[in-house]
Amino acid sequence: MDQSEQSGLEWRDGDVPVSLRFDDPYYSLDNGLAETRHVFLTGNDLPSRFHDGFHIAELGFGTGLNLLAAAQAWRDAGCAGQLRFTSFEAYPLSPDDMIKAQAAFPEVAEIALDLAPYWTGGALQIELPWLRFELVKGDAREMLPAWTEIADAWFLDGFSPAKNPELWNEALMAAVGQATAPGGTAATYTAAGFVRRGLEDAGFTVSRVPGFGRKRHMTRAVIGGADADE
Repeated sequence: MDQSEQSGLEWRDGDVPVSLRFDDPYYSLDNGLAETRHVFLTGNDLPSRFHDGFHIAELGFGTGLNLLAAAQAWRDAGCAGQLRFTSFEAYPLSPDDMIKAQAAFPEVAEIALDLAPYWTGGALQIELPWLRFELVKGDAREMLPAWTEIADAWFLDGFSPAKNPELWNEALMAAVGQATAPGGTAATYTAAGFVRRGLEDAGFTVSRVPGFGRKRHMTRAVIGGADADE
């Protein structure tokens, strides 16, 4: 058994990381970066909402691809100031696995190269002139209710609700709602009914919109927004 398998990861088809714990790939088999851009950037109306100090929070850091995509969008938009990004992750990948997974996406290679030394150094926080990042290690069900920050946008990117239901339960969605700024948003690739109901109960107005690739629908949500369900 190699180190990746010991850490709960295996590589399928050479470069697709799959969690052995949840039997689910870390990103879309179609195109992980395109999925991230469609679901999490477009789903949260980014980069049009970016401003200095804009704060993205995420459930499920995984390979770090969402961070790279958001950082690339921030740079491409020519935003002044600092992007904030906080991610909650119970089972962090090894630095080598993260870097290998990120290498599959040359479009974000420059940022991946910039951040790679932080991963190999075991950093949980990164402070740069344009980025303030924090990785919160541990069960989000315990860590998020104790979090004292407020996010402008949420990337809800846990493994499939059918395989990882604890990251989508009603109490955790309520904590997400409480940690969202007025007018803030959330997006996720799943359109599972219990997830949508949990977000609604947490104070979000929820919309079901076209998903990425083979997924017919995904979910967008806004605190205090008008109902735009499709």
